[in-house]
Amino acid sequence: MISKLLRLLALATATLALIAQPARAERIEVVASFSILADLVAQVGGERVRVHALVGPDQDAHGFQPRPSDARLVGAADLVVANGLGFDHWIERLARSAGQRRPVVVASAGIDALKAAHHHHHGHHHDHGDLDPHAWQDVANVRQYVRNIAAALSAADPAGAELYATNAARYDEELAALDGDIRAALAALPEERRKVVSSHAAFAYFERAYGIRFLAAHGVASGAEPSALGIARLIRLIRTEKVPAVFIENVSDPRLLERIRAESGARAGGTLYSDALSAADGPAPHYLTMMRRNLATLLEGLQAD
Repeated sequence: MISKLLRLLALATATLALIAQPARAERIEVVASFSILADLVAQVGGERVRVHALVGPDQDAHGFQPRPSDARLVGAADLVVANGLGFDHWIERLARSAGQRRPVVVASAGIDALKAAHHHHHGHHHDHGDLDPHAWQDVANVRQYVRNIAAALSAADPAGAELYATNAARYDEELAALDGDIRAALAALPEERRKVVSSHAAFAYFERAYGIRFLAAHGVASGAEPSALGIARLIRLIRTEKVPAVFIENVSDPRLLERIRAESGARAGGTLYSDALSAADGPAPHYLTMMRRNLATLLEGLQAD
């Protein structure tokens, strides 16, 4: 009788101990405005976060139109992260209409933003405003993005703060190495080879950071039908500047750049990833691979004949 009672007592104690153990925390839900930003959140958040990108891989954020399913995601999210600088100005309105009570986190806060080159504005459906939003094209800026994301995740999920800090520190080391590799590789190019024509003006931060001159002409658009005048202006620019190569972007229609390349005589330089990652099975599914892929493409396209 006593042994049976002891067994029952032991079972009850074990059951109470099991109940008293905290349940494994569910992953927090994070919505990011576009694919590059979603990857940065995933790198910092690791196993504690589930990230949704409203504008997915190989998609152009400039013409984005939110769907009801997007509003539901934003409304239910534990954290909403935007690029800022006018790139995803629609997300604030979407968050309010979806009933999201938490403030939208601006990942670019604290960077040294460039003024937008309005004379290069290229027919997008949305005007970015006075600042150039494509700050992620400078790796140093992304290191600031990562610090902002880690702080926001820690505030939303204090129990995961140590993990977020560890992940952010590890990722920052990888970003620092990437930044150094880009600088060293492009510094070896002769000055006269450091000229690029691309589909739209998304690389001003890359130009400032790494010394590659990117050229664009008014009327040549990623999301709108370009004018004949814009095409003619760009062709003249390529010939005058002796630009070695013309590059298309993964979010642009390649037919336009192929036509310009053929009429200008410039080399086809390949595809650059500007505003979106590739699909998971593509060559640039993460920010680090995207920037290394762009570097390799530039070096191949700008090398001497």
